[in-house]
Amino acid sequence: MQSSSRTGLARKPQRQQLCREETLGEEAFSAIDRMREAASAKFTGGLSLTSLMLAYLDWAVHLAAAPGKQLELAGKAMRKATRLGMHAASRLLEPDAAPCIEPLPGDRRFAAPEWRTPPFSLMAQAFLLNQQWWHNVTHEVPGVARHHEEVVSFVARQILDAFSPSNNPFTNPEVIERARETGGANFIAGWKNWIEDLQRQVTGQPPVGAERFVIGRDVAATPGKVVFRNHLIELVQYTPSTPSVHAEPILIVPAWIMKYYILDLSPENSLVRYLVGEGYTVFCISWRNPGADDRDLSLEDYRRGGLMTALDAITSALPGRKIHAAGYCLGGTLLAIAAAVMARDGDGRLASLTFLAAQTDFSEPGELALFIDASQLRLLDSMMWNRGYLSADQMAGAFQLLRSNDLIWSRLVHDYMMGERSPMFDLMAWNADSTRMPYRMHADYLRSLYLDNDLASGRFMVEGRPAALQNIRTPIFGVATEADHVAPWRSVHKLHLLTDADLTFVLTSGGHNAGIVSEPGHPERHYRIMRKQHADICLGPDEWFAAARRREGSWWPAWTEWLGDLSSSPERIAPPGFGDAGSGREPLCDAPGTYVLQR
Repeated sequence: MQSSSRTGLARKPQRQQLCREETLGEEAFSAIDRMREAASAKFTGGLSLTSLMLAYLDWAVHLAAAPGKQLELAGKAMRKATRLGMHAASRLLEPDAAPCIEPLPGDRRFAAPEWRTPPFSLMAQAFLLNQQWWHNVTHEVPGVARHHEEVVSFVARQILDAFSPSNNPFTNPEVIERARETGGANFIAGWKNWIEDLQRQVTGQPPVGAERFVIGRDVAATPGKVVFRNHLIELVQYTPSTPSVHAEPILIVPAWIMKYYILDLSPENSLVRYLVGEGYTVFCISWRNPGADDRDLSLEDYRRGGLMTALDAITSALPGRKIHAAGYCLGGTLLAIAAAVMARDGDGRLASLTFLAAQTDFSEPGELALFIDASQLRLLDSMMWNRGYLSADQMAGAFQLLRSNDLIWSRLVHDYMMGERSPMFDLMAWNADSTRMPYRMHADYLRSLYLDNDLASGRFMVEGRPAALQNIRTPIFGVATEADHVAPWRSVHKLHLLTDADLTFVLTSGGHNAGIVSEPGHPERHYRIMRKQHADICLGPDEWFAAARRREGSWWPAWTEWLGDLSSSPERIAPPGFGDAGSGREPLCDAPGTYVLQR
């Protein structure tokens, strides 16, 4: 028996060694594929050519096998050609004749008066008709997968936009008029602008004018102290500006895909400064900008070492007080996960939850879904595996393509053809101050949430148990923005279907950033708001939009009024001190801290 036992123990390491060698061999083979994928991504801008090819083949094969669709497209082409011909003829007889087609909402390429004169008006009309026809070509082809249809349509739109007459100096009347006025000096100025931008991009410098917005002086300038720091976060506590404050503090959880001071921009549009002025004790997480050494940080690390650690620090400094928690974008998704876990485990420290342009259901994530499929995620995964993180330049291409007319082609015309410079402002300077994403966290996030939609489906596991949003009973204030291309408002609206808590939902004008940074007094701002109590029926997004009354102005006062109604006491208290006097922890440094300065 003893001999057999010893023999068995002697053989066990051999089996383990064999398994280890096999595992190492498999990892070596996998590394070859990853290195090839990471190398190819450098030449494709991070786009998966395999994914594009699969989409194209699906569309092309089904279109070739659909004679009815082909006849429909031929008929539409004839009708559009006839419309264009009749428009050209009517312009000969009536110079002020109405156009035969109008640009899509938000398309201002042909808005200038010069585009209404021949032959430029005919070019613009022909382009818009052609754009409309290609929309028909790439949509409603029988048998094509919806994702492939959207990818093919997106690529077709990018190609068409590249050949728009507005992007050609010889067919753009605004550029021609500018060249006539300056004697061609605009092209020399544009060439200098291009060289300067290229040099700054190569050397890693911010765009022209961004240096005027200094962190801690011009932006992120609300006074405060860093009261806690670990490897992942700095926790900023802001200086009160009122003699008394509400009892419950506010914790802001920004996304780590961006620098936190999007919510503390210039003094006149800082949400943090506004909250402090309304008598709230405000804490905000400033995330570390990760490097290659942080490649193994997971989403769970961000929950525990980031959000939960911040809650613990606040609870230690202000014992017995509940906390209003507000999460923005990805920070809101993390807050939803943390709140579900806290509800599951009986942790009742949250007084309310606020989600700012944050998704919890990713079944309809908008145009970002164009870049989310198995092939694309594999390529992104290999890019991050190679460097240990996803850098800003690797993310920028996708976001620019989503708004190519605003971020690529309009700049080409304005800066390089017209020879002018767009004035830099705080939001643009912040946008250029980019961050990185850790390999493991971002890979898990994209796969578990975007691709598999585990959170909304009840399959997202935390500490071996599901994190179910249905367990949340804390009052919720959800904000979506009308023109959001990152978190479309109909996707954010699905929060109604996922929680049983009282939910006040706001839809505000603007996009993903400008809609949230929407201070009182900002011109041309409006919002809709409606409350759904636990027993109320759920309305679909279109029903909700029709039922919610439009209100002019900023949504910020509506939020602070909602927070005030949830206060445990109508009477305010004296502002708390900085740090944790009970444990002897003193503030570490002045706001905005050190992590926000990391490049």
